[in-house]
Amino acid sequence: MRVLNIVSSPRGPRSASIAIADAFLDACRAVHPSLEVDTLNVWDEALPEFDSQAIGAKYKRVAGEPMNSVEAATWNRITALAQRFQQADRIVIGVPMWNFGYPYKLKQLIDLVSQRNLLFSFDGKSYGPLLQITRALVIHVRGQSQDKAAGGDTPGFTHQADYLDFWLAFIGVTDIRRIQVEHTWDALAPATIEQGKAEAIAMARNF
Repeated sequence: MRVLNIVSSPRGPRSASIAIADAFLDACRAVHPSLEVDTLNVWDEALPEFDSQAIGAKYKRVAGEPMNSVEAATWNRITALAQRFQQADRIVIGVPMWNFGYPYKLKQLIDLVSQRNLLFSFDGKSYGPLLQITRALVIHVRGQSQDKAAGGDTPGFTHQADYLDFWLAFIGVTDIRRIQVEHTWDALAPATIEQGKAEAIAMARNF
């Protein structure tokens, strides 16, 4: 069993999403001692820019045209990243909320690896997933809460979570599970983070 653990917080040991994901993975190892974890930290990975060279490589590959040396090197890097998804049996993603969405580095990873004939197919009329991953866990955390009863009007996790659910299903994940934790910046943080860890540990038993 191989788990691709995608880290999208740059906060290291101070990150609630990383702490909850680590608790989950530790619990998974207790159930499956041979578990392999491939950690892809979007901040440490030196992701290539999805710039003119990357886009040029993308369209030349689709058209079967030769790439220049820079395009070829960029495409090799994209392929190597996509292979980590192809080799995974499960996916775990920790996602802190940034401006009611997700960190831009996570979107950069998604844009890089979500390529035709790597993670999805397209025949000119319809799309199809190319991965066969049974299950994914997405851990959503935010510093405050959506408390409309107290007059709050900030959006909840819907915008963030629905897109990631769509993308995971698009590339071939059949069962997507969520953990959502609020109040990770205030006085409630210790309790809510521990509650998130407990939920993750319980979920690990049948992941």
